Amino acid sequence: MKLSYLKLGLLFSILLSFSCSTFSQSTAAARINFALDADGHQLQSGTKYYIYPSQGGNGGGLALSAKDFACPFYVMQENLEASNGVPLRLLPVDNRQQSISLSTDLNIAFNAATICVQSTAWKLGPIDENSGRRYVMSNGVIGRPGADTLSSWFKIERDGSGNGYKIVYCPGVCGSCKVGCGDIGVFIENGKKWLGLSDDPFVFVFKKA
Repeated sequence: MKLSYLKLGLLFSILLSFSCSTFSQSTAAARINFALDADGHQLQSGTKYYIYPSQGGNGGGLALSAKDFACPFYVMQENLEASNGVPLRLLPVDNRQQSISLSTDLNIAFNAATICVQSTAWKLGPIDENSGRRYVMSNGVIGRPGADTLSSWFKIERDGSGNGYKIVYCPGVCGSCKVGCGDIGVFIENGKKWLGLSDDPFVFVFKKA
């Protein structure tokens, strides 16, 4: 009888160890698959966040500013490191999703209003005639995934250096559409930092507003 109890105890210990190991692995996997803020918490849909450069000395947060003195406004980075910028919200294509997954189509929208009286959701603009670049601007569309809203969808990816995250334009909301994918980086023009498609991604971290 004692031997049977010992066998049962040993079996229970093995099962408990296996369960703990499985839970630990699943928790680690969840942390890898979800974007985290600077405090290590999973990003939440609709919650307001600031975006900061992952390395100090590279400017401040993100905001909107007029370019060529006309609407719509364009997404830019504040020059002053002490500036928080404007908080923004992340809205995944699946509006039932609470935590923000990596590599998932989502809308990005500033929690603000502008004199343009337009949506503050991001969208990737057309090729600029003067610079040949594609800038990130406001007046994007929230929701309604498909060919008509293709320019308004972005993804969050972990940067290859492991220092933070990057934003990628490579929407998957239209299976039949041809999309030119690329990272979102920063261009310095006339003393201002504008966001747009670039071979050099803007690497950042999230901080809850």
